[in-house]
Amino acid sequence: MNGNSFIAWILRSPFHGMLSGGMMLITVTGRKSGKEITTPISYYENEGYLWTVTSRDRKWWRNLQGGAEVTLRLRGKDVRAFAELALDEELVKTRMTDFLIHVPQAARSFGIRVENKIPNAADVARISKDRLFVRAKLI
Repeated sequence: MNGNSFIAWILRSPFHGMLSGGMMLITVTGRKSGKEITTPISYYENEGYLWTVTSRDRKWWRNLQGGAEVTLRLRGKDVRAFAELALDEELVKTRMTDFLIHVPQAARSFGIRVENKIPNAADVARISKDRLFVRAKLI
């Protein structure tokens, strides 16, 4: 069992409360294959949306181009949502700063310095080139 499988197992189990305050599962349907792809992702809530950051190197998010319905395993329950991509680098910088204010422990894994609870702008700009955000609205 790899790390993602273990996290997915916890999020589906009665023990989900250990992680479900900041982690969820997202299930997308492959546009070409029609297969469901489920991956654990961190998230935060803002302005009625669930926001998550991912690497542009990942492939699952490509199935969301133009927007798509997804299933989220959120706080121990499966819910439907409409997910869209935020690819614009300036928007990604803004979202990354907001993400790190809401989830400050993530700064270390991104290699972003934080001073007085404010993420370093140069570090955010560097990281944002390789990242994108997905925003999901429950339906």
